[in-house]
Amino acid sequence: MSKFLIVGLGNIGAEYQSTRHNIGFMMLDALVEGASNISFTSARYGSVAKMRLKNQQLLLLKPSTYMNLSGEAVRYWVNKEKIEPEHLLVLLDDLALPFGTVRLKGKGSDGGHNGLKNINACLGTTNYARLRFGIGNAFPTGAQIDYVLSNFTPEERALLPERLKHAAEAVKAFCLSGIDFAMTHYNNK
Repeated sequence: MSKFLIVGLGNIGAEYQSTRHNIGFMMLDALVEGASNISFTSARYGSVAKMRLKNQQLLLLKPSTYMNLSGEAVRYWVNKEKIEPEHLLVLLDDLALPFGTVRLKGKGSDGGHNGLKNINACLGTTNYARLRFGIGNAFPTGAQIDYVLSNFTPEERALLPERLKHAAEAVKAFCLSGIDFAMTHYNNK
């Protein structure tokens, strides 16, 4: 049995709950949706839940450190649970992708994302998987922060459940069949 750490990036607090920047939290919620007896409980540096997926053990983490300090929580749980780098998956929002697009990669740059930037600094590596969920970039110059901290449009909200389910299936494929299979079957679909 392998152990995975699946980290959804977001910001704690009711005012952030349904914002674009919290899509990482939403993807984790979609992953556990319909599963019995799985709930997030408060723990060090975040809320955690445990989930069995066939023969894999998943530790799900919603950091409570706010987005820009997500690396503190990730480093703590990677060390505490002795997670191998290839068993770490970070779920996050991406401005460069059209709304609802899912892009899984095995490693890479932070792409200007402050949460990833902090994780890279705290872990000292960029060699871990990340699943980016496109939130689009329909904002005027200089309004990026307002955009990522705003709610989805009614049109986007109508499409969100199906796209979140797709992202959750990508996470499952990553844990059960590996990154290459998951990338082939879930990227750009």
